[in-house]
Amino acid sequence: MSGTECLVDVGLPEPTRGQGLTVTDAVVRYGPMTAVDRVCLEVAPGEIVALLGASGSGKSSLLRAVAGLEPLAGGSVSWDGEDLTAVPVHRRGFVMMFQDGQLFPHLSVAGNVGYALTQLDREARAARVEELLELVGLAGYGPRPVTALSGGQAQRVALARSLAPHPRLLMLDEPLSSLDRGLREHLVGVLENTLRATATPGLYVTHDQDEAFAIADRIAVLDGGRLLQVAAPAQLWAHPASREVAEFLGYGPFLTLDEAAALGWVGREAQAGRPGQPLVAIGPDGLVEDPAGTPVAVTSVRAGRGSYEVGVRLPNGADAELRSSAPPGQTLPIQLRRAGCALVGD
Repeated sequence: MSGTECLVDVGLPEPTRGQGLTVTDAVVRYGPMTAVDRVCLEVAPGEIVALLGASGSGKSSLLRAVAGLEPLAGGSVSWDGEDLTAVPVHRRGFVMMFQDGQLFPHLSVAGNVGYALTQLDREARAARVEELLELVGLAGYGPRPVTALSGGQAQRVALARSLAPHPRLLMLDEPLSSLDRGLREHLVGVLENTLRATATPGLYVTHDQDEAFAIADRIAVLDGGRLLQVAAPAQLWAHPASREVAEFLGYGPFLTLDEAAALGWVGREAQAGRPGQPLVAIGPDGLVEDPAGTPVAVTSVRAGRGSYEVGVRLPNGADAELRSSAPPGQTLPIQLRRAGCALVGD
């Protein structure tokens, strides 16, 4: 299918909200390669779940399997308890939106948004189109040619078109990756507000952590086809389930409790109940300059906007970075900031 793929049968009525999407032990294979490896996931009614991972992590393959565009080699996909394995793509009631909306150039904005609404009479179709254009911030744009739209406007039209047939689930595959960062940040808010306003659950694929943390109720981190952790954004950031997850999120270096204690770490009580020897993962703001802290060698200095990015070598030989308000000398006194660190398994 071209454009924003409409995977929903437009003859379906507006869906009722039940228990939502359940993915159980999903496996997707391409020949000998396993792209999705026994993933279990749920999306509750009205919930937005982000699939977050690097290129090749399996997030898009999982999304396509949910849509029915990729066959499952194992496991199941269900909606409200109904197994969808044998249900054709167009009868699942889902819609997929890609990074390039590929709007139909011969149709106006209104023509694109109302494309999947042929079962409605003209008056009802026009009302639905107007309602959606207002939701995405494009009220009055209906008569315009889509060829006159900016990239951000085109994606808003693609979003409105995706929502027009009342999908049970909206699946978004890197919908903003082709746009510049400032526009992406704005449109993440538009996407979230629109999904919330329409009570449409979303499965949102992205490699951009800022997008995932901004839009999602829960984030599922994938790597090599495996699901590493699913958690609310604040929980995921504060308590990564493993060193692998912490490294993906940008934590590092990692210190033993003794090494961390030498830099002012006072979180030993957090070890209670944890097996093995936990490590202290230093986050991007986990080190701070402190006159009473431990002096460490400065390895690099880069001028930034109103501050300096300072590279330092920690007592255990690991390299780290922090911000300084003034250019440092050969050494810099530092301390660990507990709120900027996390405790993970070794």
